[in-house]
Amino acid sequence: MRYVSNLPHAVKEEEHVVVPARDGTRLSARVWRPVSSDTEPVPGVLEYIPYRKRDLSAVRDSIHHPYLAGHGYACVRVDLRGTGESEGVLADEYLEQEQTDAEDVLAWLAEQPWCDGNTGMMGISWGAFAALQTAARRPPSLRAVVLASFTDDRYADDMHYMGGAMLSDNLAEAGTMFAYATCPPDPALVGERWRDMWHERMENTRPWILNWLRHQRRDDYWRHASVCEDYSAVQVPVLASSGWADGYSNAVTRVLEHLDVPRKGLVGPWSHKYPHLGEPGPAIGYLQEVVRWWDHWLKGVDNGVMDGPMLQAWMQDSVPPSTSYEERPGRWVGEPSWPSPHITPVSRALLRHRIAATGPAPTAGEPMTVQSPLSVGQFAGKWASYNAPPDLPYDQREEDGGSLVFDTEPLTEPVEILGSPSVELDLAVSEPVATVAARISDVAPDGSATRVTYGVLNLTHRAGTGEPELLEPGRRYRATVQLNGVAQAFPPGHRIRLSLSTSYWPLVWPAPRPARLSVYEGTSTLTLPVRPTAEPDELPQQPFGEPEGCPPLASTQVTAPEERWEVRRDLIGYRSALEIVKDRGTVRIDDIGLDTGLRAEERYTATADDFTSVAGETAWTMRFTRDDWDVRVETRTRMRCSEEEFHVDATLDGYEGGRRVFSRTWNETVPRDAL
Repeated sequence: MRYVSNLPHAVKEEEHVVVPARDGTRLSARVWRPVSSDTEPVPGVLEYIPYRKRDLSAVRDSIHHPYLAGHGYACVRVDLRGTGESEGVLADEYLEQEQTDAEDVLAWLAEQPWCDGNTGMMGISWGAFAALQTAARRPPSLRAVVLASFTDDRYADDMHYMGGAMLSDNLAEAGTMFAYATCPPDPALVGERWRDMWHERMENTRPWILNWLRHQRRDDYWRHASVCEDYSAVQVPVLASSGWADGYSNAVTRVLEHLDVPRKGLVGPWSHKYPHLGEPGPAIGYLQEVVRWWDHWLKGVDNGVMDGPMLQAWMQDSVPPSTSYEERPGRWVGEPSWPSPHITPVSRALLRHRIAATGPAPTAGEPMTVQSPLSVGQFAGKWASYNAPPDLPYDQREEDGGSLVFDTEPLTEPVEILGSPSVELDLAVSEPVATVAARISDVAPDGSATRVTYGVLNLTHRAGTGEPELLEPGRRYRATVQLNGVAQAFPPGHRIRLSLSTSYWPLVWPAPRPARLSVYEGTSTLTLPVRPTAEPDELPQQPFGEPEGCPPLASTQVTAPEERWEVRRDLIGYRSALEIVKDRGTVRIDDIGLDTGLRAEERYTATADDFTSVAGETAWTMRFTRDDWDVRVETRTRMRCSEEEFHVDATLDGYEGGRRVFSRTWNETVPRDAL
């Protein structure tokens, strides 16, 4: 990244600005704006997230907010109610309270003497959710939004449930927010009230996994703030981006298809990162694109920002399997609209262990069966790659040993796909509740298999209505598994592989009992979104500039970080485990003399093929120290199951000066709902 100090406008920063919500709650903001805005008001841009602007996100924020401010914008970074130095309690994600607070912040921002009354919202992940959800509420000052790594569908396309199957990230993310929501504010900003604010948070926070487990089907809980329920509610221009290695690779094309506003889409090779910080690379000059977007929609500059293709996507070249990549080779391609007239759905029948070279077969053949061991999925990586520790899927050959596998013949010419593949299955199963995971891999001549994309379907959700229906064992059904969107080039000599399994643990929580899946050849098909290789890309070879940003806030790595991702197998007791450690070490924010520590551990276990033996556990430690102020929060959540229920055991402990000052335990049971 090129760090830029010589910006068009000199910037002033206000570290702690109080923003009042309508109920009197005081929210905490950090503001960067041009010095000239004292006399020449500028548009305001809001980023609204719960990740602690003063410390844990301070370094990241310091790269992009001063950069945008230096290009003529008042950038306001607000911590959600109950996080950082904002008063109150954060009880769950995307609640009505959160969104009314966002409306209050925008109204406050538009009324400031240094703001000209025009506002935008931007963010990645939660911040992008907040921007899109707030846009659907049509606050009067909001003129445009910029979204990265987001979804418009909270149930079907977030870290909670995929195809009606529960993801392990449902537990992992609940553990993350259990920790963040119970951290104290900094007394340097809020004074002696810090302890009361901290204890209010700990007293009133419950493990979020309990909320999410009690809504196992698409109900009003998930419909709330899912913009897909009414796309027409969004009436402002949208710049949307994500990455193929992210869990949120599908929403960009959906909003391009369904929104009726000026919109642009961008999907790179990245994990869960802003595109100017993108990993795997290449990262791009994203902030320059954001400035152009704001210049046009907030300042009225005629800069051609809507020229060119609606979607720009990184067409990934073939690579050997690896759990991380510094760069993904490929090229940028452009599509004039979405759905694109360039993309052709090509369907091929699934025959006995092969993918037909021509269209669907007219009649059904014999069934092919599989009952996958629980070990299938240990090399699946994370639902959303964060690229630290290395968390991408590894060589799929061992996974394929417990799967039904279908290969093409070696390709005689290149094949490129762009979009969401699907698998339509003519099937029967042996249990009332069963899951099928579908994976597409790029198989090299040496046999190594790199996973390209995947999808999961809880077959009780086969109708897609949100109302699950138990299966009748042995009965024939048709079901469609939608795979995640991707852009991938398969070279000559390689094979395209489809793999089907009945478990994908620990990425997906397994069904109550192992199920045998029968797939009928000939009448089951794979459909690929094929982009002709002769199609013009409509883009220059390098359509984006070099990544730019402001020099990051000064920080010191006091103790070393630790990253670990280990698969363990005990061949005496037949126990297996995936163990993950993400420890930032101790980092000092130099200008405020604050040391922060964050350590997260995840552990997913199973014994043999006992589907009720699976368990997941997440543990977090958050620590903040300065001079004689030393506080620590420790959380632990463990989830296990029987055939009928989920069992959650959780603890929360708060420490001040090494002494435990708060402790609470939860032991709760939630019935399984066709899951």
